[in-house]
Amino acid sequence: MSTTERVRPQKSAAAPQLDPHERERLEHAFRIPRARFGLGLLAGFAVLVWSFQGAEFNFAKLAEGAVNMTEFLGRLFPPDFSDFDTIVALLIETLQMAIVGTVLGAAFSLLIAVGAASNIAPRWVYYACRWMMNIIRSVPDLVFALMFVSAVGLGPFAGILAMTLGSIGSIGKVFAEAMESVDRGPLVAMQAVGASKRQFVQYGVLPQAAPLLVSYTLLLFEGNVRGATILGLVGAGGIGLELTTAMRMYDYGHLCAIVICIIVLVTAIDQGSAFIRRRIT
Repeated sequence: MSTTERVRPQKSAAAPQLDPHERERLEHAFRIPRARFGLGLLAGFAVLVWSFQGAEFNFAKLAEGAVNMTEFLGRLFPPDFSDFDTIVALLIETLQMAIVGTVLGAAFSLLIAVGAASNIAPRWVYYACRWMMNIIRSVPDLVFALMFVSAVGLGPFAGILAMTLGSIGSIGKVFAEAMESVDRGPLVAMQAVGASKRQFVQYGVLPQAAPLLVSYTLLLFEGNVRGATILGLVGAGGIGLELTTAMRMYDYGHLCAIVICIIVLVTAIDQGSAFIRRRIT
């Protein structure tokens, strides 16, 4: 018998048939209930209309105010870079605040996230950590900044403390969800061979969640750079105080120069973060 004759029966073998009941179950899993979907759309539209009315959102008023916005933007130009050295020094301070606040915030957030992950911590620790993050996340960073300014005085130290505490509420939740989304297979295998809780986290959870944790930490850093400019409004260091002073003094040229420098800094950080994300994913 030739090679062609031996291979031909294998090609004509019938493909396995899926059970009709199993096929119906799989198709039903991706079927959208039309009645509930329509009711959901109507409910969402009603909530949207209610929110527009409650928030007094008015397209006509926005069109009328466009003239004033155009006039304000016209005052910003040309930018005045006569105090460029001061702007650079304050931007460096803002960047330093963001770096320290991100490192401390990510470290504390990681500790809290281990307790807030349902696949790691017991229920009582899980709920305690979740409630703590909810409380922290409910308080604006400016309130934390005011609290720390009254405690340690004006300056970047208060801003770093505010960013660190605020990071626990925001990024800690994301860290916990990244840990909860890891593949359960290796974790079950480690439990079967008697791995300790430390080994379970160190060798089972963190290696799988590491790319997401690094990506979210970079996102936290970008947010802290922008947040540091706001914390300066209450005297917590950074370029925010200079920005506020320029607005109050109607020094629009200086204000424009500050905004341009902030945009350049944030853009550079965004590009650097994107490069690091591409390397780790």
